[in-house]
Amino acid sequence: MILNGKVHKYGADVNTDVIIPARYLNVSDPAELAKHCMEDIDREFVAEVQPGDIIMATTNFGCGSSREHAPLAIKASGISCIIAKSFARIFFRNAINIGLPLLECEEAVAQTEAGDLLEVDLSSGKIKNLTRGMTFTAKPYPDFMAELISAGGLIEYTKQRLISRRL
Repeated sequence: MILNGKVHKYGADVNTDVIIPARYLNVSDPAELAKHCMEDIDREFVAEVQPGDIIMATTNFGCGSSREHAPLAIKASGISCIIAKSFARIFFRNAINIGLPLLECEEAVAQTEAGDLLEVDLSSGKIKNLTRGMTFTAKPYPDFMAELISAGGLIEYTKQRLISRRL
């Protein structure tokens, strides 16, 4: 799967409280959550994000509470993947469960700026910075995780498996 998008770049310790503030946790509709995604860290994010864009951050992205609303809001906003030096473990798992790809690549983070255009090949882990003419490699997903992401997350993967067993 090849993804293309503009980078929205953040620093370290972007926590779930700034990804989707607690005042919106009574909302379960992903489209409504997307309207408030990142608003406490980047007021312009919702107005500027385009389908396919990519979030990039330094370390410990998604730390804080284990709220599933955070990756849901990001995915519903149109973000195609997140690239960081590291992720909080529960955020990583929640993102994979909903089919939001995450890649860890220190070199890409260090040499990419906000607004750069990237091409990301999830199957190989190749990250091409089209703006700067550079290529980086993240560790690709194991086959099972790649299947989960490709299916759109754990629920969709399970539905597909159940349907294929009935046929």
